[in-house]
Amino acid sequence: MDARVQIDDMLDAGYDAANGHASRTAVPAVCDVSVTNVCNAACDFCGFSRDRKLAGPRRYLELEAFRRALPVMRRRRIRYLTFQGGEPLVHPQIVSLVASATQAGMQCGLITNGWFLGRYVEPLAKAGLSRLLISIDSAEMAAHELNRGLSGLGARIRDGVAAARALGVPVCASVTVSRLVRYDALPDALAALGFDCVSFSYPRRAPFGSTSLVYDEDSSLIDLSQDELIDALHQIASMKKRFRVLDPGAALAEVERFVRGEAQRVPCIGGFKYFYVDWNLDIWRCEAWHEPMGSVFDLDSIPDRREPCNACMMSCYRHASVLMHGAICVTDAARALGDRHFADAVSTLFQQGVAYSLWALAVDALPRRMLLRTARPRAHADPSGRA
Repeated sequence: MDARVQIDDMLDAGYDAANGHASRTAVPAVCDVSVTNVCNAACDFCGFSRDRKLAGPRRYLELEAFRRALPVMRRRRIRYLTFQGGEPLVHPQIVSLVASATQAGMQCGLITNGWFLGRYVEPLAKAGLSRLLISIDSAEMAAHELNRGLSGLGARIRDGVAAARALGVPVCASVTVSRLVRYDALPDALAALGFDCVSFSYPRRAPFGSTSLVYDEDSSLIDLSQDELIDALHQIASMKKRFRVLDPGAALAEVERFVRGEAQRVPCIGGFKYFYVDWNLDIWRCEAWHEPMGSVFDLDSIPDRREPCNACMMSCYRHASVLMHGAICVTDAARALGDRHFADAVSTLFQQGVAYSLWALAVDALPRRMLLRTARPRAHADPSGRA
């Protein structure tokens, strides 16, 4: 149950769009890519757990098919990818997948449980990986290892984080809100492990409509009441004073409104500027949606899904929508002005949530760009996946 988005990259996408670095008709888009349904961990709150029966045979994204899909995805302005699973590092060609996407002009992140980092950190960095996310369930490593079913995982994570940072790859902890998390202890624990930052995701109990199994209907660890979820959101907001939390404050407020059953200020951008692609290369509006939009190879002819939806509180879509809604409306208004549709331009800029989204960008994206973005040496990506 991981945070399935590179929030730093999302901040960049919104920043670039709002500042004219994207064309006036196309804001850059984001896509999560599940490369396999196989996982070596046994997490209590995830259907990909090795202890559960897979929904069908083991599947791995085919490298050559993925390479053929990349130009199609580029034409849809997809510029930011996050490789996920299952566990993406069990994919035998994961380095080549990252290298191919990097060569195609994509910014690539990867979310992992960390068990295989010793084998893969250096090749992934050389392939062009721009950001690494590692799942952390608890400030107490013994509790984290027990939930993951991987004894000795803590040492592997610590070594993997150090190796990634030495290679210039920023490392973010990905924490699911659950009963395992002690928010007061988390900043010191993450700092001791060497993490640069943390992002949070929110528990999912209901099954997805897609092929994703990142949920659990029975786990007591995520069977949280409304009050427990709201308290967790408040503690996450308070953590910003002690550690770098990537979750935008405006997005945390949106999730709290969802939990309370209140109206959302910003509509979801899933199916328009955020997509989910599975190991079959089917493309979905989001992981929760009930049917795919189609094959990724048909993406040129698949229309945008821009009808409003606020049916879930998944962090990737809530955060993305808050950060990108304003930029999308600004570029829509610019297009309308270019076409001399002045009334349409004005009405677009005065849509609900535009000012709220632009405020979130100003608070979360602009200071981060000015103060925290640093140049780092980057190895040339080898599309063959060789280190």
